[in-house]
Amino acid sequence: MSALIENFPPNGVVTVNRVILKPEYTVDDLQERVAYLCENVKTYHSDTGFIGGFVALNSGNISNEGSTIGQAVESPLKGREALIVTFWSSFEDHERSHRSETFQPLFRKVLELCENGNEEIAYEMLWSGRAYSPEEARKAREAKASYSQAA
Repeated sequence: MSALIENFPPNGVVTVNRVILKPEYTVDDLQERVAYLCENVKTYHSDTGFIGGFVALNSGNISNEGSTIGQAVESPLKGREALIVTFWSSFEDHERSHRSETFQPLFRKVLELCENGNEEIAYEMLWSGRAYSPEEARKAREAKASYSQAA
């Protein structure tokens, strides 16, 4: 496993929340509430297992090159679905953070926005990596070409 996420331990945990906004809420509402929640986690849990995270919004684009289920043009959840992904030293550290008195009120405010309730799934990291630099990419292509001709 490469070090895409700095300081992420080999046995770390990735959690994923899928949020679908209720029609009466906006992405701005989500961003504001999640910002408060993330600031809380960074402040109170950076030294107790939190490593990092990100929030991603469904752009509506569907890759016809990477999808095998039909040839959709645009996701119906465009601008309404977000993923909240966090990286932790352990699942126990994650769970402890959620029991925090400072976390729970902010978490409930985010849940008010959710049409789909909440299910947070924890994953074990199998692989992560960063792109090659231009020089590394050139060398990798040369090595592939060289070894594929030898076989």
